Amino acid sequence: MKIPIQYERKAVIQALRYHFLSRREIRLMIILVNVFALASAVLFYMHKILPLAFLLGSFLWFSLMLVFWWVLPLLVYRRNETFQDHFTMEFFDDGFRLGNERGERFFPWKRLSTYTETPGFLYFYFDPRSFFLVPTKGFATADDLQEIRMLLRQQVGKK
Repeated sequence: MKIPIQYERKAVIQALRYHFLSRREIRLMIILVNVFALASAVLFYMHKILPLAFLLGSFLWFSLMLVFWWVLPLLVYRRNETFQDHFTMEFFDDGFRLGNERGERFFPWKRLSTYTETPGFLYFYFDPRSFFLVPTKGFATADDLQEIRMLLRQQVGKK
């Protein structure tokens, strides 16, 4: 099965947000900052801390959300030429081939450590930090997508 891959900026940025926010260390940091912000709000309301401490906690929370929701996804999108390119992807029982006008490369399924699916993309993870986004709308039919899901479950294993 062969599919075309063309990325839409808005969808890719949302997919990158999912990737960043699904990382365990980032989720833990967000939880800790939220607890700190809530504690500073409660302590400020009870007049136990100065307004500066509450403002600092609020600023930290706002900055963290800004970085993970906007800054990181936009930086990765702009710096990665992959998202401006057009590809074809061909799936086989022993792997997949990724190609464009400059060349092509075959990847055996064992190169992938895991995969994840969101409503718009399949994430092919080579390691925890490197992955390839496959838009699900590139599949001609829902049956084609289901066939790839089954192949991925057999060959790779879900995250």
